[in-house]
Amino acid sequence: MTRRVVITGLGAVAPGDPGVKAFWQLLTAGRSATRPISFFDPSPFRSRMAAEADFDPAREGLTPQQVRRMDRTAQMAVVAAREAVADAGVDLTARDPGRTGVSIGSACGCTMGLESEYVVVSDAGRKWTVDHEYAMPHIYGYHVPSTLAAEVAWDVGAEGPVSVTSTGCTSGLDAIGHARELILEGSADVVVAGATDAPISPISVACFDAIRATSPENDDPEHASRPFDKRRAGFVLGEGSAVMVLEDLDAARARGAHIYAELRGFAGRANATHMTGLRPDGTEMAEAIRVAMNQARLDPSDIDYINAHGSGTKQNDVHETNAFKRSLGARAYDVPVSSIKSMIGHSLGAIGSLELVACALAIEHNVVPPTANLHVPDPDLDLDYVPLTARDHRVDGVLCVGSGFGGFQSAAVLSRVTS
Repeated sequence: MTRRVVITGLGAVAPGDPGVKAFWQLLTAGRSATRPISFFDPSPFRSRMAAEADFDPAREGLTPQQVRRMDRTAQMAVVAAREAVADAGVDLTARDPGRTGVSIGSACGCTMGLESEYVVVSDAGRKWTVDHEYAMPHIYGYHVPSTLAAEVAWDVGAEGPVSVTSTGCTSGLDAIGHARELILEGSADVVVAGATDAPISPISVACFDAIRATSPENDDPEHASRPFDKRRAGFVLGEGSAVMVLEDLDAARARGAHIYAELRGFAGRANATHMTGLRPDGTEMAEAIRVAMNQARLDPSDIDYINAHGSGTKQNDVHETNAFKRSLGARAYDVPVSSIKSMIGHSLGAIGSLELVACALAIEHNVVPPTANLHVPDPDLDLDYVPLTARDHRVDGVLCVGSGFGGFQSAAVLSRVTS
Protein backbone atom coordinates (compact mmCIF):
# COMPACT_ATOMS: atom_id res chain seq x y z
CA MET A 1 0.00 0.00 0.00
CA THR A 2 1.35 3.41 -0.99
CA ARG A 3 1.90 5.73 1.93
CA ARG A 4 0.97 9.42 1.95
CA VAL A 5 2.85 11.87 4.16
CA VAL A 6 1.01 14.59 6.04
CA ILE A 7 1.88 17.43 8.41
CA THR A 8 0.16 17.17 11.78
CA GLY A 9 2.21 19.48 14.01
CA LEU A 10 3.99 22.82 13.63
CA GLY A 11 6.58 24.59 15.77
CA ALA A 12 8.52 27.78 15.16
CA VAL A 13 11.05 30.10 16.73
CA ALA A 14 11.12 32.95 14.23
CA PRO A 15 12.37 36.53 14.29
CA GLY A 16 10.11 38.46 16.60
CA ASP A 17 8.25 36.53 19.28
CA PRO A 18 8.61 32.71 19.32
CA GLY A 19 5.76 30.34 18.54
CA VAL A 20 3.70 29.53 15.46
CA LYS A 21 0.86 31.89 16.41
CA ALA A 22 3.18 34.90 16.73
CA PHE A 23 4.98 33.91 13.52
CA TRP A 24 1.76 33.80 11.51
CA GLN A 25 0.48 37.05 13.03
CA LEU A 26 3.68 38.82 12.00
CA LEU A 27 3.49 37.47 8.45
CA THR A 28 -0.16 38.24 7.86
CA ALA A 29 0.26 41.73 9.30
CA GLY A 30 3.09 42.38 6.86
CA ARG A 31 5.35 43.49 9.70
CA SER A 32 9.12 43.36 9.53
CA ALA A 33 11.26 41.87 12.30
CA THR A 34 14.52 43.28 10.94
CA ARG A 35 16.41 45.73 13.16
CA PRO A 36 19.94 46.84 14.09
CA ILE A 37 22.02 43.92 15.37
CA SER A 38 21.96 43.74 19.17
CA PHE A 39 24.02 40.57 19.77
CA PHE A 40 27.36 42.34 19.27
CA ASP A 41 28.74 45.70 18.17
CA PRO A 42 28.08 45.73 14.41
CA SER A 43 29.69 49.11 13.73
CA PRO A 44 32.77 47.71 11.88
CA PHE A 45 30.61 45.97 9.30
CA ARG A 46 29.03 46.97 6.01
CA SER A 47 25.66 45.40 6.86
CA ARG A 48 24.69 46.09 10.47
CA MET A 49 21.15 44.73 10.73
CA ALA A 50 19.45 41.38 11.10
CA ALA A 51 16.15 39.70 11.91
CA GLU A 52 16.65 38.57 15.50
CA ALA A 53 14.38 36.25 17.44
CA ASP A 54 13.22 37.48 20.84
CA PHE A 55 14.15 34.09 22.24
CA ASP A 56 14.82 33.42 25.92
CA PRO A 57 15.65 29.71 26.37
CA ALA A 58 14.83 29.72 30.08
CA ARG A 59 11.46 31.33 29.45
CA GLU A 60 10.79 28.68 26.81
CA GLY A 61 11.35 25.88 29.33
CA LEU A 62 14.98 24.85 28.89
CA THR A 63 16.86 24.01 32.08
CA PRO A 64 20.08 25.80 33.09
CA GLN A 65 22.04 22.67 32.17
CA GLN A 66 20.44 22.54 28.72
CA VAL A 67 21.12 26.21 28.17
CA ARG A 68 24.76 25.70 29.17
CA ARG A 69 25.18 22.61 27.00
CA MET A 70 23.43 23.73 23.86
CA ASP A 71 24.36 26.41 21.36
CA ARG A 72 21.53 28.81 20.49
CA THR A 73 21.00 26.86 17.26
CA ALA A 74 20.18 23.67 19.17
CA GLN A 75 18.14 25.51 21.80
CA MET A 76 15.79 26.90 19.16
CA ALA A 77 15.44 23.51 17.47
CA VAL A 78 14.47 21.78 20.71
CA VAL A 79 11.91 24.46 21.57
CA ALA A 80 10.39 24.36 18.08
CA ALA A 81 10.26 20.55 18.19
CA ARG A 82 8.47 20.59 21.52
CA GLU A 83 5.84 22.94 20.12
CA ALA A 84 5.39 20.80 17.01
CA VAL A 85 4.97 17.56 18.98
CA ALA A 86 2.49 19.20 21.36
CA ASP A 87 0.58 20.66 18.43
CA ALA A 88 0.40 17.26 16.75
CA GLY A 89 -1.09 15.75 19.91
CA VAL A 90 1.01 12.64 19.41
CA ASP A 91 2.22 10.70 22.44
CA LEU A 92 5.63 9.57 21.28
CA THR A 93 6.30 7.82 24.59
CA ALA A 94 3.45 5.39 23.84
CA ARG A 95 4.95 4.43 20.47
CA ASP A 96 7.84 2.24 19.44
CA PRO A 97 10.74 4.74 19.70
CA GLY A 98 12.52 2.87 16.93
CA ARG A 99 9.78 3.97 14.54
CA THR A 100 10.21 7.68 15.31
CA GLY A 101 12.84 9.62 13.36
CA VAL A 102 14.40 13.07 13.41
CA SER A 103 15.64 15.02 10.41
CA ILE A 104 17.19 18.44 11.06
CA GLY A 105 18.75 20.82 8.58
CA SER A 106 21.34 23.53 9.25
CA ALA A 107 23.70 25.52 7.10
CA CYS A 108 26.00 26.91 9.78
CA GLY A 109 25.63 24.65 12.80
CA CYS A 110 26.72 26.06 16.14
CA THR A 111 28.22 29.25 14.76
CA MET A 112 27.64 31.47 17.77
CA GLY A 113 29.04 29.00 20.30
CA LEU A 114 32.07 28.17 18.18
CA GLU A 115 32.92 31.82 17.63
CA SER A 116 32.50 32.83 21.26
CA GLU A 117 34.63 29.89 22.41
CA TYR A 118 37.33 30.71 19.87
CA VAL A 119 37.50 34.23 21.28
CA VAL A 120 38.12 32.73 24.74
CA VAL A 121 40.65 30.03 23.86
CA SER A 122 42.64 32.39 21.58
CA ASP A 123 42.52 35.29 24.04
CA ALA A 124 40.48 37.38 21.59
CA GLY A 125 42.62 36.25 18.66
CA ARG A 126 45.94 37.27 20.16
CA LYS A 127 47.21 33.69 20.42
CA TRP A 128 47.78 31.69 17.25
CA THR A 129 48.13 28.49 19.29
CA VAL A 130 44.93 28.28 21.30
CA ASP A 131 44.70 26.96 24.85
CA HIS A 132 42.02 24.29 25.03
CA GLU A 133 41.96 24.38 28.82
CA TYR A 134 39.95 27.59 28.65
CA ALA A 135 37.21 26.03 26.50
CA MET A 136 33.85 25.06 27.94
CA PRO A 137 33.40 21.28 28.35
CA HIS A 138 30.71 21.05 25.66
CA ILE A 139 32.67 22.66 22.84
CA TYR A 140 33.15 19.29 21.15
CA GLY A 141 29.42 19.16 20.55
CA TYR A 142 29.58 22.52 18.79
CA HIS A 143 32.00 21.03 16.27
CA VAL A 144 29.79 18.05 15.44
CA PRO A 145 26.77 18.86 13.23
CA SER A 146 24.94 15.73 14.38
CA THR A 147 24.60 17.35 17.81
CA LEU A 148 21.62 19.33 16.52
CA ALA A 149 19.62 16.25 15.55
CA ALA A 150 20.80 14.36 18.62
CA GLU A 151 19.48 17.05 20.98
CA VAL A 152 16.06 16.95 19.31
CA ALA A 153 16.05 13.14 19.31
CA TRP A 154 16.93 13.00 23.01
CA ASP A 155 14.20 15.49 23.82
CA VAL A 156 11.40 13.72 21.91
CA GLY A 157 12.63 10.19 22.59
CA ALA A 158 13.31 9.25 18.96
CA GLU A 159 15.40 6.11 18.43
CA GLY A 160 14.73 5.62 14.73
CA PRO A 161 16.58 7.27 11.81
CA VAL A 162 18.21 10.50 13.03
CA SER A 163 20.18 12.75 10.72
CA VAL A 164 21.42 16.24 9.86
CA THR A 165 21.19 17.70 6.37
CA SER A 166 23.50 20.57 5.49
CA THR A 167 23.01 21.88 1.97
CA GLY A 168 23.34 25.59 2.58
CA CYS A 169 20.18 27.62 2.25
CA THR A 170 18.09 24.68 1.03
CA SER A 171 18.82 22.65 4.19
CA GLY A 172 15.38 23.28 5.68
CA LEU A 173 13.56 22.06 2.59
CA ASP A 174 15.96 19.16 2.05
CA ALA A 175 15.72 17.89 5.64
CA ILE A 176 11.93 17.78 5.42
CA GLY A 177 12.14 16.17 1.98
CA HIS A 178 14.38 13.49 3.50
CA ALA A 179 11.90 12.97 6.34
CA ARG A 180 9.16 12.41 3.78
CA GLU A 181 11.23 9.71 2.12
CA LEU A 182 11.79 7.94 5.46
CA ILE A 183 8.04 7.59 5.89
CA LEU A 184 7.37 6.64 2.27
CA GLU A 185 9.96 3.88 2.35
CA GLY A 186 8.69 2.56 5.67
CA SER A 187 11.77 3.37 7.76
CA ALA A 188 9.74 5.47 10.18
CA ASP A 189 6.10 6.11 11.05
CA VAL A 190 6.61 9.59 12.53
CA VAL A 191 9.45 12.01 11.80
CA VAL A 192 10.13 15.24 13.67
CA ALA A 193 11.66 17.32 10.89
CA GLY A 194 12.80 20.86 10.28
CA ALA A 195 15.84 23.10 10.45
CA THR A 196 17.64 25.60 12.61
CA ASP A 197 20.31 28.28 12.30
CA ALA A 198 21.57 31.06 14.57
CA PRO A 199 24.20 32.72 12.36
CA ILE A 200 24.02 36.31 13.60
CA SER A 201 27.65 36.54 14.66
CA PRO A 202 30.65 38.59 13.54
CA ILE A 203 32.11 35.78 11.41
CA SER A 204 28.88 35.29 9.43
CA VAL A 205 28.32 39.01 8.95
CA ALA A 206 31.91 39.42 7.78
CA CYS A 207 31.57 36.60 5.26
CA PHE A 208 28.45 38.05 3.66
CA ASP A 209 29.96 41.53 3.75
CA ALA A 210 32.91 40.22 1.76
CA ILE A 211 30.75 39.03 -1.12
CA ARG A 212 28.30 41.95 -0.79
CA ALA A 213 25.32 39.63 -0.56
CA THR A 214 23.62 41.48 2.30
CA SER A 215 21.94 44.86 2.18
CA PRO A 216 23.98 47.90 3.27
CA GLU A 217 20.88 50.04 3.89
CA ASN A 218 21.38 50.31 7.63
CA ASP A 219 19.51 53.59 8.07
CA ASP A 220 16.17 51.85 7.57
CA PRO A 221 16.50 48.23 8.71
CA GLU A 222 12.77 47.58 8.74
CA HIS A 223 12.53 48.16 5.01
CA ALA A 224 15.92 46.88 3.89
CA SER A 225 14.71 43.44 2.81
CA ARG A 226 12.92 44.15 -0.48
CA PRO A 227 12.50 41.03 -2.61
CA PHE A 228 11.32 41.70 -6.17
CA ASP A 229 11.54 45.48 -5.66
CA LYS A 230 13.54 47.41 -8.24
CA ARG A 231 15.63 48.96 -5.41
CA ARG A 232 16.59 45.62 -3.81
CA ALA A 233 20.17 45.61 -2.60
CA GLY A 234 20.72 42.22 -0.98
CA PHE A 235 19.26 40.08 1.75
CA VAL A 236 19.04 40.72 5.49
CA LEU A 237 20.50 38.02 7.73
CA GLY A 238 18.09 36.25 10.07
CA GLU A 239 17.88 33.37 12.54
CA GLY A 240 15.32 30.87 13.70
CA SER A 241 14.02 27.34 13.66
CA ALA A 242 10.92 25.58 12.42
CA VAL A 243 9.98 21.95 13.00
CA MET A 244 7.01 19.91 11.86
CA VAL A 245 5.65 16.49 12.67
CA LEU A 246 5.25 14.29 9.61
CA GLU A 247 3.38 11.01 9.65
CA ASP A 248 1.52 8.56 7.47
CA LEU A 249 -1.93 9.79 6.46
CA ASP A 250 -3.80 6.63 7.48
CA ALA A 251 -2.14 6.58 10.90
CA ALA A 252 -2.88 10.27 11.42
CA ARG A 253 -6.53 9.76 10.54
CA ALA A 254 -6.77 6.70 12.77
CA ARG A 255 -5.76 8.72 15.81
CA GLY A 256 -7.98 11.68 14.84
CA ALA A 257 -5.09 14.08 14.23
CA HIS A 258 -5.56 17.53 12.79
CA ILE A 259 -3.94 17.56 9.35
CA TYR A 260 -2.51 20.79 8.01
CA ALA A 261 -1.48 19.56 4.59
CA GLU A 262 -0.04 16.68 2.62
CA LEU A 263 3.59 16.85 1.51
CA ARG A 264 2.97 15.61 -2.02
CA GLY A 265 6.30 16.05 -3.76
CA PHE A 266 9.91 17.04 -3.24
CA ALA A 267 12.95 17.33 -5.50
CA GLY A 268 16.41 18.87 -5.44
CA ARG A 269 18.84 19.77 -8.20
CA ALA A 270 22.24 21.47 -8.48
CA ASN A 271 23.86 23.53 -11.21
CA ALA A 272 27.35 21.99 -10.74
CA THR A 273 28.74 25.25 -12.03
CA HIS A 274 29.24 28.00 -9.48
CA MET A 275 29.16 28.48 -5.72
CA THR A 276 27.00 31.61 -5.76
CA GLY A 277 26.17 32.34 -9.40
CA LEU A 278 22.69 31.73 -10.79
CA ARG A 279 21.77 31.48 -14.45
CA PRO A 280 19.03 33.97 -15.35
CA ASP A 281 16.89 31.35 -17.09
CA GLY A 282 16.31 29.38 -13.87
CA THR A 283 16.83 26.00 -15.54
CA GLU A 284 17.87 24.05 -12.43
CA MET A 285 15.10 25.38 -10.22
CA ALA A 286 12.57 24.76 -12.98
CA GLU A 287 13.72 21.15 -13.19
CA ALA A 288 13.35 20.68 -9.42
CA ILE A 289 9.83 22.12 -9.67
CA ARG A 290 8.95 19.83 -12.58
CA VAL A 291 10.09 16.70 -10.75
CA ALA A 292 8.36 17.67 -7.48
CA MET A 293 5.11 18.33 -9.32
CA ASN A 294 5.37 15.04 -11.18
CA GLN A 295 5.78 13.25 -7.85
CA ALA A 296 2.74 15.10 -6.55
CA ARG A 297 0.79 14.27 -9.71
CA LEU A 298 -0.29 17.88 -9.94
CA ASP A 299 -0.54 20.23 -12.90
CA PRO A 300 0.33 23.94 -12.92
CA SER A 301 -3.39 24.66 -12.60
CA ASP A 302 -3.33 22.95 -9.18
CA ILE A 303 -0.86 25.47 -7.72
CA ASP A 304 -2.62 28.32 -5.91
CA TYR A 305 0.36 29.97 -4.21
CA ILE A 306 4.13 30.04 -4.65
CA ASN A 307 6.32 30.69 -1.64
CA ALA A 308 9.41 32.06 -3.33
CA HIS A 309 13.00 31.94 -2.18
CA GLY A 310 12.85 35.71 -2.73
CA SER A 311 16.15 36.65 -1.15
CA GLY A 312 16.16 40.18 -2.52
CA THR A 313 19.43 39.88 -4.42
CA LYS A 314 19.54 41.15 -7.98
CA GLN A 315 20.25 37.77 -9.55
CA ASN A 316 18.04 35.53 -7.42
CA ASP A 317 14.77 37.31 -8.09
CA VAL A 318 15.31 37.16 -11.84
CA HIS A 319 16.46 33.54 -11.66
CA GLU A 320 13.41 32.21 -9.88
CA THR A 321 10.90 34.39 -11.70
CA ASN A 322 12.08 32.80 -14.92
CA ALA A 323 12.08 29.36 -13.27
CA PHE A 324 8.38 29.79 -12.44
CA LYS A 325 7.61 30.76 -16.02
CA ARG A 326 9.65 27.88 -17.40
CA SER A 327 8.01 25.27 -15.13
CA LEU A 328 4.44 26.55 -14.88
CA GLY A 329 4.00 28.23 -18.25
CA ALA A 330 1.14 30.71 -18.54
CA ARG A 331 -0.12 29.69 -15.08
CA ALA A 332 2.85 31.50 -13.53
CA TYR A 333 1.19 34.84 -14.34
CA ASP A 334 -1.97 33.94 -12.44
CA VAL A 335 -0.53 32.46 -9.23
CA PRO A 336 0.24 34.71 -6.24
CA VAL A 337 3.95 34.68 -5.37
CA SER A 338 5.46 36.08 -2.18
CA SER A 339 8.62 36.11 -0.13
CA ILE A 340 8.41 36.05 3.66
CA LYS A 341 12.11 36.94 3.82
CA SER A 342 10.87 40.50 3.41
CA MET A 343 9.66 40.23 7.02
CA ILE A 344 11.87 37.64 8.78
CA GLY A 345 15.11 37.96 6.83
CA HIS A 346 17.16 35.04 5.55
CA SER A 347 17.96 32.52 8.27
CA LEU A 348 20.11 30.46 5.88
CA GLY A 349 19.52 26.73 6.50
CA ALA A 350 16.47 27.35 8.69
CA ILE A 351 14.53 29.47 6.24
CA GLY A 352 13.17 26.60 4.14
CA SER A 353 11.50 24.99 7.15
CA LEU A 354 10.05 28.34 8.25
CA GLU A 355 8.71 28.83 4.74
CA LEU A 356 7.12 25.37 4.72
CA VAL A 357 5.37 26.17 8.00
CA ALA A 358 4.08 29.36 6.37
CA CYS A 359 2.86 27.29 3.40
CA ALA A 360 0.98 24.88 5.67
CA LEU A 361 -0.63 27.84 7.43
CA ALA A 362 -1.57 29.43 4.09
CA ILE A 363 -3.52 26.26 3.29
CA GLU A 364 -4.98 26.16 6.80
CA HIS A 365 -6.26 29.75 6.72
CA ASN A 366 -6.66 30.43 2.98
CA VAL A 367 -4.41 33.46 3.29
CA VAL A 368 -1.35 34.35 1.21
CA PRO A 369 1.29 36.26 3.20
CA PRO A 370 2.60 39.38 1.46
CA THR A 371 5.93 40.50 0.14
CA ALA A 372 6.59 43.43 2.48
CA ASN A 373 8.49 46.51 1.30
CA LEU A 374 7.60 45.96 -2.36
CA HIS A 375 6.84 49.52 -3.38
CA VAL A 376 8.70 49.94 -6.69
CA PRO A 377 7.99 47.17 -9.21
CA ASP A 378 10.89 45.95 -11.31
CA PRO A 379 9.82 45.87 -14.99
CA ASP A 380 11.92 42.73 -15.47
CA LEU A 381 9.86 40.94 -12.80
CA ASP A 382 6.29 40.71 -14.02
CA LEU A 383 4.49 38.19 -11.81
CA ASP A 384 2.00 38.77 -8.99
CA TYR A 385 4.25 39.21 -5.94
CA VAL A 386 1.46 40.14 -3.47
CA PRO A 387 2.91 43.49 -2.42
CA LEU A 388 2.59 44.83 1.12
CA THR A 389 -0.71 43.28 2.23
CA ALA A 390 -1.79 39.70 2.94
CA ARG A 391 -4.46 38.39 0.61
CA ASP A 392 -7.49 36.20 1.30
CA HIS A 393 -7.21 33.52 -1.34
CA ARG A 394 -8.31 29.91 -1.64
CA VAL A 395 -5.15 27.84 -1.25
CA ASP A 396 -5.35 24.13 -2.00
CA GLY A 397 -1.92 23.61 -3.57
CA VAL A 398 1.37 25.33 -2.74
CA LEU A 399 4.80 25.32 -4.34
CA CYS A 400 7.71 26.20 -2.04
CA VAL A 401 11.19 26.68 -3.48
CA GLY A 402 14.70 27.32 -2.18
CA SER A 403 18.04 28.26 -3.67
CA GLY A 404 21.37 27.80 -1.92
CA PHE A 405 25.08 28.46 -2.20
CA GLY A 406 26.73 25.63 -4.03
CA GLY A 407 24.12 25.71 -6.77
CA PHE A 408 21.44 23.84 -4.82
CA GLN A 409 17.81 24.20 -5.93
CA SER A 410 14.93 22.53 -4.10
CA ALA A 411 11.16 22.43 -4.52
CA ALA A 412 8.37 21.05 -2.36
CA VAL A 413 4.67 20.71 -3.15
CA LEU A 414 1.97 20.76 -0.45
CA SER A 415 -1.76 20.32 -0.85
CA ARG A 416 -4.93 20.28 1.17
CA VAL A 417 -6.08 16.79 2.13
CA THR A 418 -9.57 16.20 0.77
CA SER A 419 -9.70 12.45 0.25
